Amino acid sequence: MAAPDIKPHVDAVVTALAGAGLVVGDGVAPAPVPSTGIYVVVYFDPGQALTESLADARTDFTLSFQVTCVGPTPEKCRWATQRTRTALHAPLAVAGRTAWRPEELGGPPIQRDDDVSPPLYFLPVQYRLQSTA
Repeated sequence: MAAPDIKPHVDAVVTALAGAGLVVGDGVAPAPVPSTGIYVVVYFDPGQALTESLADARTDFTLSFQVTCVGPTPEKCRWATQRTRTALHAPLAVAGRTAWRPEELGGPPIQRDDDVSPPLYFLPVQYRLQSTA
């Protein structure tokens, strides 16, 4: 059996977020940034293939990722965060795999980025997605 592939997991997360009406960037802000100033950026780790049994069949997979929600005001940033939470609440459709519901791991409080003009607010939230063949 082949090693689990990260791509279907990344695609499932991005598809779920876009399906919730969010503009999504993969590792960078989307280009162009929407006129509303509301978007999310997803940062994925490389994932990890895990053994499913003592037979050392490495078919289980776990992927951690961070969704950084961005908005021009704290309220709009929280709106994007709630949309993200709603989009990732149900199990995701990962091609060729059975996935658990993403696990929300939390994050720091909302922050203001004064290095851009006008300032933006951002809120990073971390998640874990697990699947099996």
